[in-house]
Amino acid sequence: MVMIKGFRAITLSSIPSITAIGVSIGALLLTACSSPEGMDSAKERLERQKNAEAVKENVENYHAQLAAERSNVCPKLIQREVDSDVIERSQEVMSGDYCDYFLYPNAGQSISVTTDNSDLKILLVVPTMHDFANGDYKVKSYDKHVIRLSYNGFTYRPENLTYDVDITVKD
Repeated sequence: MVMIKGFRAITLSSIPSITAIGVSIGALLLTACSSPEGMDSAKERLERQKNAEAVKENVENYHAQLAAERSNVCPKLIQREVDSDVIERSQEVMSGDYCDYFLYPNAGQSISVTTDNSDLKILLVVPTMHDFANGDYKVKSYDKHVIRLSYNGFTYRPENLTYDVDITVKD
């Protein structure tokens, strides 16, 4: 054992006390990380993330609302008029692979979708998957519902596919 003035040499007998000091420091760090201050910053991050998602959805809905006024822009926010169960969209133009329609129905309502073009596949993609070829969809909760129309034909899809679509929302 070599001794340096002012320092104590590490021997095998001093290792348990060094280990105890390391465990104590680790416990202090763990306690500090799980303290209310650490939790607050995690809560703040979660809140900021939720706010960012809400802003993103509001922006998407705003663009969809503007797109509803044009036949060749997707996605579209659609709303039924007072005293009417049917939302009719005539001469819609699909220029991409699909077109989404955003809708906010109430819980308990049912949604059905028909189109004049048999080459279109009609699906509910949000909040759950539902193929309208299998019948109407019963709304489980008030939430954003996304109806997707996509080309499902056997021939080459035209660059601009024109179609009419009727979305019925019944109480």
